[in-house]
Amino acid sequence: MDSTFDFKDLFIFDLANNHQGKVEHGLKIVREIGRVAAANGVRAALKFQFRQLDTLIHPDHANNSANKHIPRFLSTRLSREEFARLAAAVRENGLLTMATPFDEESVEVLADMNIELVKIASCSAVDWPLIERVADCNKPVVVSTGGLTWKQIDDLASFFEHRRVHFALMHCMAIYPTPEDKLELNQIALMCRRYPGRVIGFSTHESPDELSAVQVAVAKGARILERHVGIATRTIKLNAYSSTPEQIDRWLRAAMKARAICGGPQREPATADELAALASLKRGVYARKTLKKGALITRDAVYFAMPGVAGQLESGNWKEEIFAAREIRRNEPLLLSALNIPAHPEKQVLLTAIHTAKAMLNEAHIALPTEFETEFSHHYGIARFPKTGAIFVTCVNRSYCKKLAIQLPGQRHPMHYHKQKEETFQVLHGVLNMKVEGRGRVLYPGDTQLIQQGVWHEFWTETGVIFEEVSTTHTGNDSYYEDKSINRNGVNRKTRVNQWGRYQI
Repeated sequence: MDSTFDFKDLFIFDLANNHQGKVEHGLKIVREIGRVAAANGVRAALKFQFRQLDTLIHPDHANNSANKHIPRFLSTRLSREEFARLAAAVRENGLLTMATPFDEESVEVLADMNIELVKIASCSAVDWPLIERVADCNKPVVVSTGGLTWKQIDDLASFFEHRRVHFALMHCMAIYPTPEDKLELNQIALMCRRYPGRVIGFSTHESPDELSAVQVAVAKGARILERHVGIATRTIKLNAYSSTPEQIDRWLRAAMKARAICGGPQREPATADELAALASLKRGVYARKTLKKGALITRDAVYFAMPGVAGQLESGNWKEEIFAAREIRRNEPLLLSALNIPAHPEKQVLLTAIHTAKAMLNEAHIALPTEFETEFSHHYGIARFPKTGAIFVTCVNRSYCKKLAIQLPGQRHPMHYHKQKEETFQVLHGVLNMKVEGRGRVLYPGDTQLIQQGVWHEFWTETGVIFEEVSTTHTGNDSYYEDKSINRNGVNRKTRVNQWGRYQI
């Protein structure tokens, strides 16, 4: 398997029959598409369609066929040498070579020509003799899924995974051209969720002047984009779904604009300009009446108004436990320097952890039972919980025990062992780092690790992780830590609550 190829952000231009059986015309298309791709700074492949017509077409249809495709295929035939000339031009113009084989012999041809990428067309996506041969060619494969059911796509994905084929999937509607109401672009997002870790793309057949579809496709998660290309002449007319170089240029710009608009996969920190704009609209807390030094400030003693001033208590941070550190006159802003605000750092640490853990479970699509017990392990105290500790959600604890363990990004659970409990970890989401008897392990979703009684182990995560712990019955005080101060800490190293705690913490 060639797994080194990166499918992400690849553009595919399908030459198809737009060479019209004329090498010089095909070379002109290659040069123009190469120029447009370079001008837009994109990584692109130009794709041929390979058919061994003498064996692909039944002899009875070789001279006269009612099938509309066969006369077109025959009239635009190119020899292997002519395709080789086109492929050389593709490389000279800075593009990758790609081909769609429609029969097994064509797979041999593309291998002999050292074509870099293979495409399986929608019409061939259930042609298992052809798919078997493609799986053996050891090249990266892109599969179009027009007209397929979920079962058929699942079969393809499973087959290629078992055969260790490096592949990507393309949403496609095999309607030429595709009307706007038949594009079904939500399928891209569904495929991203159904096949996590796979690059999902969009093979498009809508009108060449339609630019919103490619932008929506990018927003839905498409990382490969494909379009038919050609050049019209006095004698050559393009079909309704093929684009000229000028239309491709506009299409590429629309796609790149959509990528810029959508941004990256992570939530970025707010910019200084954004924070300043928001600050100018926030309400500050002002004294409704004169407040004496030392007075408890109640809600009826203040009001919220804009604009706020620098150093002022914002309305979003108001609570009923604030005291005046000096006299504050009527209509005066409540400056932080003039207030005594009791802190509850430990409770807030655990509440923040709950909110983060809930979001992680939602992201991982993991549902909790209606009844469970939550344990916060804070080995060095609640204040240090963001760095040292874990959340354990006990779902079942009978003669067997099942827990979900949740660690926030950057958390570590110190080295320890159990005298009574045997446990197995299985990672569900994120990446778990472990040391088991001093040996390092890195566990990804699906990986398991057995921990027998008396085995020293510790674990940590940089990404945040959720893993399942299945064990013998859990009992208290069965963890023995390498750092003896944790053992002496006893009950102070755990907070247990029902559900998520709500007001019980």
